[in-house]
Amino acid sequence: MWDVAQSNSLFTYGVITAATGISLVLLRKWIMGGVCRSRTHLNGKTVLITGANTGIGKETARDMALRGARVVMACRDLRRAEMAAVEIRHATGNQNVVVRHLDLASLYSVRQFVRAYTASEGRLDILINNAGVMMCPKGQTEDGYETQLAVNHLGHFLLTNLLLEKLKSCTPSRVVNVSSMVHRGGKIHFDDLSFEKTPYNSLVSYRQSKLANILFSRELARRMNGTGVTSFALHPGVIRTELGRHVEAWYPLLRALLSGPALLLMKTPREGAQTSIHCAVAKGLEHWSGCYFSDCAVREPAPEGRDDLVALRLWEVSAQLVGYKDKD
Repeated sequence: MWDVAQSNSLFTYGVITAATGISLVLLRKWIMGGVCRSRTHLNGKTVLITGANTGIGKETARDMALRGARVVMACRDLRRAEMAAVEIRHATGNQNVVVRHLDLASLYSVRQFVRAYTASEGRLDILINNAGVMMCPKGQTEDGYETQLAVNHLGHFLLTNLLLEKLKSCTPSRVVNVSSMVHRGGKIHFDDLSFEKTPYNSLVSYRQSKLANILFSRELARRMNGTGVTSFALHPGVIRTELGRHVEAWYPLLRALLSGPALLLMKTPREGAQTSIHCAVAKGLEHWSGCYFSDCAVREPAPEGRDDLVALRLWEVSAQLVGYKDKD
């Protein structure tokens, strides 16, 4: 009798273990999300990626190098960027991977970068605006703007506009803007963009900057219609990268809770880079210029990300803040 009971118990345990294992595998696949299936080669093309020394930016750079592109890694930390470039060259066999200094918190640095880029690079086929900061303490850049707004939006806004002529000369070309699902519930605080009049909230500021990415991408697509330059915004997923270091510093208990489950419940940088890669290389996306992607598929952004009037106003305000005047 005992043997029968023991056998039943072992059988039940085995069934539960197997079911749990299958469930975890299915959950992991669901969390991993979409995978870029495109086999597009980029021989003779040049790809510029901001913040390419770590996280999904580094994985995106690695993929572009594997496809044969000349990869320009635009980074603030040159030492770490050079280390990443060496690793990418070794892993891909592509020696055409270079590092250039760019500090998106400085409009002067952005202009200096563009001057050097246009003088030394003959092409720009894909611009991936990947760099960003997340929920950092309140800070002000040398230009007087709140850090998250400056790095996540204003720096990329100026960079993209100053490189538009280069992009137009290499059509069909693409601009890929890494945003986030947290744009939902976000708002562009036109009366207080840098939170000088109201109390600073790092999440509110981060949402504003990520919403700005989507609206900028949308208005850029409208302005570039018919030129051969297309624009896409995306949510990469919830990823275990250095981007969340400020959140973890403020909430050590959260860091402890996530240290184990994060391996299962968050995407790896390679998985998180898939939608950026998809928007950069997948064929037939021209019709979707201005759209928002997640898991390598077109998704509908929140209503606040589809407001064309706000997108236009943001463009005009941003141009004024960075001192950029449209040539047309």
